[in-house]
Amino acid sequence: MSKKVGILMGSDSDLPIVRKATDMLDSLGIPYEVHVYSAHRTPVEAAEFSKNARASGFGAMIAFAGMAAHLAGAVAANTTLPVIGVPCKSSNLDGLDALLSTVQMPTGIPVATVAINGGGNAALLAAQILATADETLAEKLIAKRAADAAKVLEKDAAVSAEFNR
Repeated sequence: MSKKVGILMGSDSDLPIVRKATDMLDSLGIPYEVHVYSAHRTPVEAAEFSKNARASGFGAMIAFAGMAAHLAGAVAANTTLPVIGVPCKSSNLDGLDALLSTVQMPTGIPVATVAINGGGNAALLAAQILATADETLAEKLIAKRAADAAKVLEKDAAVSAEFNR
């Protein structure tokens, strides 16, 4: 059985983006646990969860946050597990502030960062990390890539039939 993915969000307003990740993890059969812990409003809880993540059976962490977006860095500061940051779009700067806050980590505390609102890709990256030690999961990822390619080729055939006479 795969290790779990820890999912933290700074606010429940991030739930729509978090659901993209949980839906992807569900489709791959990867267990996860989801919490709302703020880097600023609940720093003790966020740190304790992160410090205990490896012992609790987690293999990767995903942190969703908007605006100042310090959650991924706070998580990474408290674990040596891989941490994936998902900058969430806000009304202020369309998520650019969150992207820059997430991607600009100091040497020694890395955070892999995906696109703004990139919950699906964060889940896939976590799956790829876990698949390095789980051949069954690796096979699921290969099958997903093949299915995704087949969908694109179906669309190509439809467009080609309409325009390429």
